[in-house]
Amino acid sequence: AGERPARQLLARIPLALAEVGEALGAGQIDIAPLMEPISTKYRLAHPDAQVLAPVFHDFGGRARFSGQAVTLRVSENNPLVRSTLQTPGHGKVLVVDGGGSLNCALLGGNLGQFGVENGWEGVIVNGCVRDTAELRALNLGVRALAAHPRRSGKADEGEAHVAVSFAGVTIRPNDEVHVDEDGILVLPARN
Repeated sequence: AGERPARQLLARIPLALAEVGEALGAGQIDIAPLMEPISTKYRLAHPDAQVLAPVFHDFGGRARFSGQAVTLRVSENNPLVRSTLQTPGHGKVLVVDGGGSLNCALLGGNLGQFGVENGWEGVIVNGCVRDTAELRALNLGVRALAAHPRRSGKADEGEAHVAVSFAGVTIRPNDEVHVDEDGILVLPARN
């Protein structure tokens, strides 16, 4: 008896699709809101969302990504970035505050590959990246201030899981980070 309603519903699908097509053609359905980028939707739904200043460039293979923030503060040394990307990311976004330094790269192709292999959604670097062709080929979102050919130092220093402030916002561990072609938004962590 349960199969009959299911078959009736399946038989109705082509008719329903035709009705939707006719409505779209007649301008009765506005699909523009469905096509808006992620950041626009969050801006409209959350007017108090923090918006990072538009100083970041896209260097990754994914233009859109989102997830809970994992934060680091480093200064021209990237061992903490490496060790963090070598751990399971579980769909999170690594936020690296490199102090806005334009003296060296904190992320490159090898570390980006660790991010992909370990399930990170993306990396935001308040600093520079290198190996941009390699980063662009990865299924990983990457935003940074600039590209720089120089490698970072290898001193094992920095802080993890701390609030970081740059580009006009403060990002705390577990805040929600949403990135698309229009920018970077941050929402407070859900309780």
